[in-house]
Amino acid sequence: MSAPYKTWLKRVVHAWMITPYYKQSYTHGHLRNMITEKFSKTTSLLLIATFALAMASTVSAAGVGDMDALTGLPSFLSDDAGNDSLELLTFFLFFVGYIAMGAAFVFFMSERSNVAPQYRTTMTISALIVGIAAFHYYYMRGVYADFGVVSIEYRYMDWIITVPLMALKFPSLVGKEAITDKKVAGLGFTGICFTGALIMIGFGYLGEAGLMSAIPALLLGGMGWAMIVVATGTPWTDGLGVDNSKISPELMWSANALRWFIVVGWIIYPLGYLFSPEVELIKMENGAEIMAVAYNIADIINKIGFGVVAWMGAKKATEALAAE
Repeated sequence: MSAPYKTWLKRVVHAWMITPYYKQSYTHGHLRNMITEKFSKTTSLLLIATFALAMASTVSAAGVGDMDALTGLPSFLSDDAGNDSLELLTFFLFFVGYIAMGAAFVFFMSERSNVAPQYRTTMTISALIVGIAAFHYYYMRGVYADFGVVSIEYRYMDWIITVPLMALKFPSLVGKEAITDKKVAGLGFTGICFTGALIMIGFGYLGEAGLMSAIPALLLGGMGWAMIVVATGTPWTDGLGVDNSKISPELMWSANALRWFIVVGWIIYPLGYLFSPEVELIKMENGAEIMAVAYNIADIINKIGFGVVAWMGAKKATEALAAE
């Protein structure tokens, strides 16, 4: 070790030893926060890159089939085929759906490092929801473009994963302190929400797949939705599993906005269900397309909107913490 380097090292050690302890702690904590923040940003970028590569790899798996030479659209959507604009709207919304979900994924992962550590799980869950949806929308678009068929299988594969995640996002945002210890049949808040989500999605699929009578499936699925509403509460009431008095003022607006999505936004789904070709509670010639349009609009509003209001609350709470 050279003499100048030894002299510099002694000065650093001496300065550290005579620095007051509270300043040492601050310096150490500040350094740790910097390292954590850099790690978080790196993780976000890696996940974004992985998502982009995975999306690129699906091109061959869900590519568009026969294309019209003039319009560039699938041949069955060309004007010469005599199809109406509803089919074109359906294809358009599948396309917009996966692009919007993919863009939302990038946004939520990019913003993850801009909120306080306790809210990063919320941002990760938001990104997972739209990221998973983007993959399924890409494949649903491919199925519709290639075969002119609205896939309920890919739809329910998406929902069986993303709906429970949406329920999980509520406690990750409001904090564990706001979640009560109340239980029903041995199930706490998370158990009620997950069970309700599985009931809702499970019976919905049985009805749409023609494996169960449509009306009983709709009613039983509605019971699952009611379980989630009872657990999370409404914009006007506390939930069985949520104590509003323990939600910070900065997060109260976002918590109620999430409840609006669950109470009102999710009603669009049973409306689309009524037009399903297997259900046929409302019989129309293009029932599958009407159902798909309703589901696609509902997904874009609810999944992206769910994440945006959670992000807004997390940003506001982070600013409040910084001002203390």
